Amino acid sequence: MVNITFPDGAKKEFENGITALDIAKSISEGLARKVIAANINGEVWDATRPINDDATINLLTWNEPDGKKTFWHSSAHLMAEAVEASFPE
Repeated sequence: MVNITFPDGAKKEFENGITALDIAKSISEGLARKVIAANINGEVWDATRPINDDATINLLTWNEPDGKKTFWHSSAHLMAEAVEASFPE
């Protein structure tokens, strides 16, 4: 089991391997649809990366600066892949 601490100081216990997306779903489906990534112990993680140790979490949506940065960064990678696929030379 891992202990997850939320931004408001609340703590909840989850099974090892829980993801930020699973935690968001446990709160609300609406929140889960908005989550882009998560700040885990001060680092931005993919929302589907397993959490295996006690952690502090901040779920990142478009409303947080780190959520926007993550979205833009990921979008830039997708665009680069598309350009390389279209123009392999």
